[in-house]
Amino acid sequence: MNLPSLITWSRVVAIPVFILCYFLPTPHKNLVLSLLFMAASFTDWLDGYLARKWNQTSSFGAFLDPVADKLLVAVALIAIIDHHPGQWYLTLSVMIIISREITISALREWMASMGERGVVAVSWIGKWKTAFQMGAITFLLYEKDLLGLPLYNIGLIFLVIATFLTLWSMVQYLYSTWKVLRVK
Repeated sequence: MNLPSLITWSRVVAIPVFILCYFLPTPHKNLVLSLLFMAASFTDWLDGYLARKWNQTSSFGAFLDPVADKLLVAVALIAIIDHHPGQWYLTLSVMIIISREITISALREWMASMGERGVVAVSWIGKWKTAFQMGAITFLLYEKDLLGLPLYNIGLIFLVIATFLTLWSMVQYLYSTWKVLRVK
């Protein structure tokens, strides 16, 4: 196993640590959760960067990376909803984001089985969605103002943007898939 794959595994290992930190009544819990999520988000970029730079990409890494990302994001979003029950707009955004992730993952698997994996390759919209989503989750986990900035409210705005980009990218992926399937 190479270093990029170990970094990806660290994201998987971070999930039970995140869950434990969420449920334990510890001081500075919000800070710990947001820093843990931020560090895990950074490893998402780092493992891919190193794998490409060192030419250490692998089929296992290509499988594990999106799984680790989606699990971490889903767990963090569910924790945010659990901590803020009754905020319908927050719950709706989380439902859309998680549903899209499952749909696109299944679509990618299906297209790969047909030899058409490139049809649902990550687009620039997907990259922006991820950036806004990671920022939103980090700010929503932290919750408090920082240097006069209302991070929770900024996180909500980022989450709305991420939700819009989530829907946009899903429609784009589904349309690309439909074009390919229509000619087959």
